[in-house]
Amino acid sequence: MSVARQDFTERLWGSFKRPEGPEPSRRKAFAREHIPAWIAIALGFLAWLITLPPFLVRTWIPSLILGLIAFTLALSTLYGGEKRYGAWAMIAALGGTAGAYGATRSGVANLEAVVVWGALMAAMLRYATPLTFAALGGLVSERSGVVNIALEGMMLMGAFFAAWGADKSDSWLIGILVGVLSGMALASIHAVFAVSLRADQIVVGTALNFIALGLTGYLYVDIYGDQGTPDNLPQVPELKLPTDSLGFIGEAISNLNLLVWGSLLAVLLVWLYVFRTTRGLRLRAVGENPRAVETVGIDVFKIRYLAVIASGGLAALGGAFLSIGFVHSFGENMTAGRGFIALAAMIFGRWRPWATLGATLLFGFSSALAQRLPEFSEQAATLFQALPYVLTLIAVAGLVGRSTPPAADGVPYQRESG
Repeated sequence: MSVARQDFTERLWGSFKRPEGPEPSRRKAFAREHIPAWIAIALGFLAWLITLPPFLVRTWIPSLILGLIAFTLALSTLYGGEKRYGAWAMIAALGGTAGAYGATRSGVANLEAVVVWGALMAAMLRYATPLTFAALGGLVSERSGVVNIALEGMMLMGAFFAAWGADKSDSWLIGILVGVLSGMALASIHAVFAVSLRADQIVVGTALNFIALGLTGYLYVDIYGDQGTPDNLPQVPELKLPTDSLGFIGEAISNLNLLVWGSLLAVLLVWLYVFRTTRGLRLRAVGENPRAVETVGIDVFKIRYLAVIASGGLAALGGAFLSIGFVHSFGENMTAGRGFIALAAMIFGRWRPWATLGATLLFGFSSALAQRLPEFSEQAATLFQALPYVLTLIAVAGLVGRSTPPAADGVPYQRESG
């Protein structure tokens, strides 16, 4: 490493380190101002929880009291100037109280049929897995400064070509490999237009989504026709663990798909790479100030190309899980907007892997609960199907607070001549 590049790296590391001195005390004071909001959120959740199995409190009064306390704390937070945390606390207070009212008016048998915590947690992880892979792909791309809304198309490519590859090779592993390569191929096209040709990244991503939709639909009909994919399509195996003695958590993780565990491992690896390595530092620096990075000889175009292509591979992994790990078949447009939900999860997570995982689990839980609501009410189940998309709108609209993307995110970079 040259002296200039080493000095630049050291200065960048210093800029990303937490400041010393009086700043920590200010952060602590800032955190103390959020305590009432966090208590309100906890009380709102508790108000609903006590009316569900295994507690099944059948009167609404305790939940109403908890909801009123949470509502008061939320108001105090709002009047204190913390609008974002106050809004979350208000949602938790009202939502928890409303949920508790509905639960106390429901039959015990219906509640016990719907709220099976072990099954809900397992389903949450399964529904969150494709979102997690795609959201991590979006995170890597946007940390380099390239907006990738083509995640939807890359997931769809991964889903189809994983199913096709597994069918032709009779191997789920080769199917995953083919699916990942297809997502990376589509991402390469995005990189050429967004990085080298400096085209509008939103327009390019939208076009690629339509191309993927048309291409996979045409190939699906051309290859499989009305018969659909074979019933004996090779499937990603389940990993069985002897954890039944650990309660509902043990039940949730006792029999999960390998790619579910792979998504959790991917969160750890992406976090380590982006925030704990020099290469990850350069990736973030390119997304913040590419001009400064190139002055010390680091190739901005190379880093952005690799980041976008890697994002395509990660998104395609999510699609591969859908087709040969979860549904065990392929259907036209089977991603159904999950790529856009993954982008919303990334915004919720503020471009950080662990927070992004939390957002995908939230979306996954809403989907898992919606699948069980027909046991209770067909009308409620139909309405609740829209919740992940409503959460997407909230994230994109920024109602949960201002999320600050990398400074150069979405800005094409052009080298200075001469």
